[in-house]
Amino acid sequence: MNRRKFFSTGAVSVSGIALGVHMTGFTSKEKPVEENDLMKEVMKYRKIDSHAHVYTTADSPETQIGFADRLGIEKLVISRPMAPGSKGLPEEFIACNDLIIKSMAKYPDRFIGQPTINPAFPKEAMEEIKRCMDHGMTGLKLYNHVKISDPLFYPVIEKYIDMKMIILMHMGIGKSRVIFDAREPENVSTPDDFVMVAERYPEAMFQLAHLSGGGDWLDACKAVKPYPNVFVDVSGSNNEADVIPYAMEHVGEDRIFFGCDNSFFQGVGHVMAADLTDTQRKKIFFDNYNNILKKSGNHVDR
Repeated sequence: MNRRKFFSTGAVSVSGIALGVHMTGFTSKEKPVEENDLMKEVMKYRKIDSHAHVYTTADSPETQIGFADRLGIEKLVISRPMAPGSKGLPEEFIACNDLIIKSMAKYPDRFIGQPTINPAFPKEAMEEIKRCMDHGMTGLKLYNHVKISDPLFYPVIEKYIDMKMIILMHMGIGKSRVIFDAREPENVSTPDDFVMVAERYPEAMFQLAHLSGGGDWLDACKAVKPYPNVFVDVSGSNNEADVIPYAMEHVGEDRIFFGCDNSFFQGVGHVMAADLTDTQRKKIFFDNYNNILKKSGNHVDR
């Protein structure tokens, strides 16, 4: 499939999904068959959103649950990162994790919680990881306070190797080989940082965030290609047409996770529009991430 054809298909897929989710109960004899057929196709796949968030706003987490229901997303792996540019103090990451604990308690069958920490506060970070694990969380979500390759992270990574859990790290927004978005700090992680830490810890598991989030996804896929312990998620609001085909070519179908990062129609639309087999869609939507969860005994249907 050429780029123009893929882009056209992707646009139809996303817009069709956005339209189709509002058609429940539509009884006109002139109902659009194409959109209804598309939604049937969407709903047949089990889905784990590997990159999801909840917020402190009054409509969250119900808004996220609503989108998930309409798109057949069974589980959402949620976190609440600290604010960009914040100091990342212990009281900040504890407050973020308290929100996740509260959300998990409200929707225990839908949310898989991930803690966030700042390794610049090693004692508090390790204590907070334990607290969050005691509340049933799994994995780790990191933002842009410290690079993933920084030695401050080494004890954290070693702990996660022992727990057999994955670490999700934000990748810098903006064309990383040229210029970053103005809000990104100096120590935001780049694909090169993932390469360094993957080489140092081949037994660890890392998730490079949001290929469709505005970063240099071409560079990212090529950089992590040789490292089987680095996985990529396709979340984000940017709809460049070739993201999934390029990731399939360079990273492979077993190392790609479905995710939305709160861009739900785009997240589902990317996977539906890509030229994939039924088995490949099942892997990306559900199986690949569930296989990661199995390593620590936190998988769906356990």
